[in-house]
Amino acid sequence: MLERVFGADPAVAARRRHAFERGMRAVAPATIATGMWGLVTGVAMVKVGLTTAQALGMTMLVYAGSAQLAALPLIAAAAPIWVVLLTATVVNLRFVIFSAGLRPFFRRFSLGRRLFLGYVTTDIGFALFLSRYANAPDEERGSLEQVWYFLGIAAANWLAWQAMSVLGIVLAAQVPGAWGLEFASILALIALTLPMITSRPALVGAVTAGLVAVLGAGLPLKLGLVAGVVVGIAAAMSAEVLLERTGARA
Repeated sequence: MLERVFGADPAVAARRRHAFERGMRAVAPATIATGMWGLVTGVAMVKVGLTTAQALGMTMLVYAGSAQLAALPLIAAAAPIWVVLLTATVVNLRFVIFSAGLRPFFRRFSLGRRLFLGYVTTDIGFALFLSRYANAPDEERGSLEQVWYFLGIAAANWLAWQAMSVLGIVLAAQVPGAWGLEFASILALIALTLPMITSRPALVGAVTAGLVAVLGAGLPLKLGLVAGVVVGIAAAMSAEVLLERTGARA
């Protein structure tokens, strides 16, 4: 089994396995928040009316917690399908940026493999990978160690999410509302988001998005969330451009 995963050549297999294990260890602290978020999402899918089969299909195929949590209230409110799809698309627009950042490392792979890597890409995985390899020389990008380090992060994150999401789906009927899982989901989101705010533009975008979302909480069909994402992205991009111009003038 291990030979099929890491390869038959002992030296190559050892390098792949060590890089894979390093990736898993790097993301291990974040899997607690990921698992909590998955548990909340699993419960929420059943609570809004999805069948067990539908919920399991959604968690396996969509694998995008923020998009799922944004879409579920709209599904519960019987919102038009275009609103649900637009909301999920807007929430996941950040993955366009993630794809651009990861392209130099994975562009040599086939379309099918790149689609798989896109499926397993997460916010925390992207942040951890680039924090380690962003300054790697061009000729080293896409190396065996880098690819398997990324896969180690992705595997640990995927397993934590799916295990807890499935647990939430199965136990949804037995979970009392007094447990306050909605508050737990907020804590999980904060735990995942705060480590990624590492620059002033990111801080501007996060604060702006939060304020707009809160002010727009009363909008129909949860459109306040969509407005928060759009305005937050615009604010972060504007802040980055302003800082670059200020630095250039200085």
